[in-house]
Amino acid sequence: MFTANNTSLVKNTTHKVVIPFYVYAAVAFLTSTILLSFSTSAFTTHYFHPRTLAITHTMALGWGTMIILGASHQLVPVLIEARLHSNLLAYLSFVLAGTGIPMLVYAFFTFRFDAIAQSGAVLINAAIVCYLLNLGLSITKGKKENVHAVYVFTAAVWLLATTIIGMLLVFNFTYSIFPNGSLHYLSLHAHLGIAGWFLLLVIGVGSRLIPMFLISKYDAPKKLWSIYFLINGALASFIFIFLFSSYSFLNIIPITALFLALILFAQYCYKAYGQRLRKKVDEQLKISLLSVLMMVVPLFILVLIIGMMLFSFAHSSLVLAYGFFIFFGWITAIIFGMTFKTLPFIVWNKLYHNKAGSGKTPNPKDLFSSTLFNAMSLFYLAGLLLFITGIFMKNNIVLQSATFLLLATAVLYNWNILKMLLQKPLMQ
Repeated sequence: MFTANNTSLVKNTTHKVVIPFYVYAAVAFLTSTILLSFSTSAFTTHYFHPRTLAITHTMALGWGTMIILGASHQLVPVLIEARLHSNLLAYLSFVLAGTGIPMLVYAFFTFRFDAIAQSGAVLINAAIVCYLLNLGLSITKGKKENVHAVYVFTAAVWLLATTIIGMLLVFNFTYSIFPNGSLHYLSLHAHLGIAGWFLLLVIGVGSRLIPMFLISKYDAPKKLWSIYFLINGALASFIFIFLFSSYSFLNIIPITALFLALILFAQYCYKAYGQRLRKKVDEQLKISLLSVLMMVVPLFILVLIIGMMLFSFAHSSLVLAYGFFIFFGWITAIIFGMTFKTLPFIVWNKLYHNKAGSGKTPNPKDLFSSTLFNAMSLFYLAGLLLFITGIFMKNNIVLQSATFLLLATAVLYNWNILKMLLQKPLMQ
């Protein structure tokens, strides 16, 4: 998902480390939409449903997390101007997570938290430890330390905290580790992952790549540090309120901090856009910029949920829409945009890096089909809006129609990825 148009990447991290994560994520996204097409009735009931949990974790771990793990193995060396510490640790993180994720998803789908579920959770945590260790050792050897690298490392720490809590919740079904049931801690587990892992990492990396792709010289490290402390302060206050207070309205404190962080980041992107040298913005980057605006929607839904909880109103549809929009909306939009801005360069470097200048070579953007990309984008936006409408209407026909559009989206995404990966170098 995240990398840079820079030939030095080839010297830092081999494509053999990165591409497997992209492929795994693409298959996970397709799997999620297939599961979704057989599980629409689950989105008309309570949000704590085996199938919604299985789909959520396929999207969060198999789709979002795997593609970020892979791409950051290539991005971080660029940020710190040093090589990745260990390709072996990168391969280990792929194998461990790639094995553990389907085991955990199967456990949620069948709602059986036996040895398979526990083993899957342990493997995922082992993968994150390998990733975090690799990241930390790479940064300590780096020639340059910057705010973007700090964002990525801190996000990885929050990811480990999220997966550890998740593992304990799995074991809690058998061994009663926590004083309350696992459902009670679901909010803590989910929001550490959403805000601590995804949001922090997306802002940290996006603040580097968006100006780069726009060819903008805008830079405001003080603003980025302010955003960094607002997000981490929001997480710390949320944890404190969750553990030591029974007053839901106090959650307005972390929500306000997150809202301010998003306002500052939107301002950062707007100024980078305004100072761009490249006046024409391609479709992939438009989707990525749209995803910045989409960050506010889950926050708005969260405020509604808290307000309804204070008055004891039913809010299951809001919670379902909130979770669906985060994973199928915001995170998916980011991945779509950045995949087709970055993966073509990875494939191009693989095919033509040693041949550049020796003859005619295609542009990276020619390695994928813009027609497929545009069709995918239309199916995606229509399916996303229709599915959210179906959640609020609790109408299975609307939901089923939306899943057809989202399944078509996943097929087109995989088709375009496959088209890139099966490219053969042109004869010189």
